[in-house]
Amino acid sequence: MPLDHVDVLIVGAGLSGIGAACHLRERSPGSTFAILESRDAIGGTWDLFRYPGIRSDSDMFTLGYSFRPWTDSTAIADGPSIRSYVRDTAAEYGIEEHIRFGHEVVSAEWSSERAQWTVEARRTDTGETVHLTCGFLFTCSGYYRYDEGYTPELPGAADFAGPIVHPQHWPEDLDYAGKRVVVIGSGATAVTLVPAMAPEAEHVTMLQRSPSYVLAMPRHDPLARLLRRVLSPRRAYPVVRWKNTLVMTALFKLSRARPGLVKKFLRKEVQRRLPEGFDVDRHFRPRYDPWDQRMCFVPDGDLFRVLREGRASIVTDTIEAITEHGIRLTSGEELPADVIVTATGLNLLPAGGIRLTVDGEHVELADTVAYKGMMLSGVPNFALTIGYTNASWTLKADLVAQYVCRVLAHMREHDYDRCVPVAPAGDQPLEPLIDLKAGYVLRGVDSLPRQGPSAPWRLHQNYARDVLLLRRGRVDDEGVRFSRAGAGQPSGGGALR
Repeated sequence: MPLDHVDVLIVGAGLSGIGAACHLRERSPGSTFAILESRDAIGGTWDLFRYPGIRSDSDMFTLGYSFRPWTDSTAIADGPSIRSYVRDTAAEYGIEEHIRFGHEVVSAEWSSERAQWTVEARRTDTGETVHLTCGFLFTCSGYYRYDEGYTPELPGAADFAGPIVHPQHWPEDLDYAGKRVVVIGSGATAVTLVPAMAPEAEHVTMLQRSPSYVLAMPRHDPLARLLRRVLSPRRAYPVVRWKNTLVMTALFKLSRARPGLVKKFLRKEVQRRLPEGFDVDRHFRPRYDPWDQRMCFVPDGDLFRVLREGRASIVTDTIEAITEHGIRLTSGEELPADVIVTATGLNLLPAGGIRLTVDGEHVELADTVAYKGMMLSGVPNFALTIGYTNASWTLKADLVAQYVCRVLAHMREHDYDRCVPVAPAGDQPLEPLIDLKAGYVLRGVDSLPRQGPSAPWRLHQNYARDVLLLRRGRVDDEGVRFSRAGAGQPSGGGALR
């Protein structure tokens, strides 16, 4: 019995997967495609996370798709609005009929003889195993585990009288009104939860082992508001998108070139938003340089507002043990709590945890070198989407999807059916693909693909540079080889290794 076959199989129906499908429809209309989604809904992260205040940590003019304007002036949008935007995009572009929900991809095997992938998926509703084949496999499932967030070992947790909740699995019926809440963490999730929970809770304490850089930004984009009066959304959108991209790129570059100057600026911005005498250096002065970890942005300074008003507080200390009625700190202080929230991060799961095999040989992701931050050396007809760490995820996701369409067009034009990236020649130094010192990256760094010292084997975290590389650069450059099944010498540069 023949297997279902499509030209392109996309894994994941979140922000990246829906965007990839839209690009395929527009730029590669002759290609057949399907999307496999392990859950039962469109939206990915924006459908999974339901904790109070869930919002974007990038502005929506860059987190939105390049081809479908974000029409609101709200720069930092809430989770339901983003979920609706993704779902509306899927409906508008006719993507829904191509999605197979409840299909968790387990493995994929490449055959050079047939020049195709055989993909095994498990039906999450029935447990049934299904198989499909495709010419090109495109994973858009992010890089963290959807079924499990990271919670460190908390001594005494079993003794706590109240609920201990991870934001990735927020209970719909959690009642924290009038209760004392301790949020453990200092990243984007923690700084979102604290101001969102403070109006209903008796008090919210953010307990952090060490601080993060936090910067207030306007909830509504002033330029977007201005341009909406004189331009259509389709004309105004790219202007605001490029403005925000260039501002963030400039901040990142300045942070790398003059970290001391950026530290002073960030400290001054925090200090002016908090009461006189607040210990800014203890609670908002990280031990690392700006952008060594992702920066936290708070719309209209809402975190600082609830701190000023006394609805919330910050404690910088470490946990000795969880007690029946709170948390005992290493300093000896006791934090009373009725609810504990562990905003302690994610677990990495590159390529959605799919087991990849090429001609019978198992692929260890850590042994591969990323090509243009989106394909892997020695793995044919395969791409994965990993967004920027210093800017919006979608900026890179859009470029990756556009490049995949360019690769498919090049293969059709020259009658190729294989596209294989190659590693850089020689013993050039290699580094992990995600260059962050965040805990979730450091915990899983050994599972990540590597990147080389220069293009096309390096992700430069620079959108303008990647526009030139991925939209305008050669498809058949030194980092990739194209060939036909059964043919001898592949076309392109570099030696396979």
